[in-house]
Amino acid sequence: MVKKTVTWNSTANFHMRPAGTFSEEMGRFSSSVRLTYEGVRADGKSMMNLMAAGIPAKAQLELECAGPDESEAIERAARLLEVELGE
Repeated sequence: MVKKTVTWNSTANFHMRPAGTFSEEMGRFSSSVRLTYEGVRADGKSMMNLMAAGIPAKAQLELECAGPDESEAIERAARLLEVELGE
């Protein structure tokens, strides 16, 4: 299992578009992907779970990946959250 703290680097809340893109990208990995925001854990492969977590702009998130490709998964997840999905 690997963990990493990242910032949701966007001026908008984590809404449908980024949640859909993130869950689709994470679905390509065998490893489990979890995001935690203020004690609320969300399955990174579930768009609905991600939206239900209520992640606001600029939130600090704890990423956690476990499985055979966990290192690749956590790096891709961090890049999406910190660079690619921000608005």
